Amino acid sequence: MAVTATPITPRFGAEISGVDISKPLDPQTVQQLIALQDQWGVTVYRATGLDDDGQIAFARNFGHLESLPPREGRPRLYLFNAGNLNAQGEINWDPAATTYRKGDQIWHTDSSFMDLRTSYSMLRAVEVPSTGGPTWFADARSAYDDLPQDVKDRIETLECEHSLWWSRKQGGADITREQIEERHRPVHKLVSPHKGSGRKMIYAGAHCYRVVGWSWEESRELIDYLNDFVTQDKYVISVDYAPGDMVIWDNLAVFHKGGQFDWNERRDMRRATVREAPAPEGEDDPFGELFRSAPRIEPAKAI
Repeated sequence: MAVTATPITPRFGAEISGVDISKPLDPQTVQQLIALQDQWGVTVYRATGLDDDGQIAFARNFGHLESLPPREGRPRLYLFNAGNLNAQGEINWDPAATTYRKGDQIWHTDSSFMDLRTSYSMLRAVEVPSTGGPTWFADARSAYDDLPQDVKDRIETLECEHSLWWSRKQGGADITREQIEERHRPVHKLVSPHKGSGRKMIYAGAHCYRVVGWSWEESRELIDYLNDFVTQDKYVISVDYAPGDMVIWDNLAVFHKGGQFDWNERRDMRRATVREAPAPEGEDDPFGELFRSAPRIEPAKAI
């Protein structure tokens, strides 16, 4: 059976069938899947049959995997918890955890707050709530194509600072701008060429903090305008999950956000993420320094 891509919309998103990604893939098939990913930005694989090891093995076909280094007897982790469970497999009611997840429900690109950006994110459903919990995606390449020419000219050479703590503040965390500005804020081009397709995207989202060299007010006016432009209904799709489904999105082509669900229900979602090239030699720790200097994430107090 040939690999088939069934479009979700004419320009954006596709469901992939005709390939068993739980088994080793030959190089030709891998390249075909990467080409489909480059074309559609978001690809959906249903009933994959993947377990943790299989997801990790499949993700390695796409590049260098981000990971959490071993500590206190815990092995290196290649899958990130994107659900609502704690390390014991129980629903996590820690206010810091629930507040952190609220930041995931704002339009963003994964890890733009790192010096080396994340390219592909691969999110697999293990357990899902009875309703809710979709992932929403916005086509940042088509949005760029449709920008007025004067806006394209204005933003072509701009660079922006990015901060994880800025998105968490927007999600309701009690973090000050002074705390944000005490910490490293990587700088990325606002107009980002997409290597796989040759198209350009608007690289902003909730982590995008301010335009380099601009005032705070001017920065926010432009960034908010661009974020609103990308996330218009005509550029947006959503994907619902059944256990075993996996969605891949390219953070260098799309924005995404998590959909709301009832926190009383279990949601076990596991994400593998692939580092933007160039990959480091051997294993690395892309998140250690970031989180060692992290402010404590707590809900903002009511006034």
